[in-house]
Amino acid sequence: MGCDSVCLIFVLFLLPCSAMACDRCVHQARAGYFSSSAFPVGACGYGSMALGFSGGYVAAAGSALYRGGIGCGACFQVRCKNTKICSSGGVKVILTDLNRITDTDLALNRPAYAAMARYGMAKELKKLGIVDVEYKRIPCEYNKNLSIRVEEKSQSPNYLAIKFLYQGGQTDIVAVDVAQVVGSSDWQFMSRNYGPVWSTNRAPPGPLQLRMVVTGGYDGKWVWAQEEVLPVDWKTGSVYDSRVQITDIAQEGCFTCDTKDWK
Repeated sequence: MGCDSVCLIFVLFLLPCSAMACDRCVHQARAGYFSSSAFPVGACGYGSMALGFSGGYVAAAGSALYRGGIGCGACFQVRCKNTKICSSGGVKVILTDLNRITDTDLALNRPAYAAMARYGMAKELKKLGIVDVEYKRIPCEYNKNLSIRVEEKSQSPNYLAIKFLYQGGQTDIVAVDVAQVVGSSDWQFMSRNYGPVWSTNRAPPGPLQLRMVVTGGYDGKWVWAQEEVLPVDWKTGSVYDSRVQITDIAQEGCFTCDTKDWK
């Protein structure tokens, strides 16, 4: 067999793999809405802060999307499949909670659920309760940098727990390290407590810098906040600017891929 034949077979073998690479895989699901009008704290721990994400449109997802908290903060576009009642654009939501209702894959808060409806059809949609939907993960877009909130259970100088806010792009943070800003190569790894919260009981003295591994494409990459993120006298409950924006896009393999923005 000549080189040309071998090369042709190799190219043909790669083509299906490339065709399945997608950052907008479309999935089928069932969705309802939170029965309570009160805003849930959520398993991700964002609490009322989530009202500042994605216009206040939030969702709880089943374990496949929640992924033990890794999925916290991910953004999705969701639309119901009843075209008489629902718009083609659907609604963009952020994942803030674990959905424990077994007959639905997604549970939206009431404003998000109503936003799937065509103009004047929100009441009709609400009557349906649980509906068939399709959804896809989309990049999160914020007009601000990735931010770090020091959690109240942190205890200076050693125990530090932080929560990531405004994580842009279509990525997951899968590792976090912390070190002094100046003259230190002694990086301390942090462990995921839950969702967007990471901690260490060996925090170096400040000021502190952070580095994270985020998913991008089919792989991961380092994102490095090399400047001071947390000052020497960091305070619990305070939010600090990382001066870093994450815009990477993670991909997955699927057969139904739709890269267009639903409108």
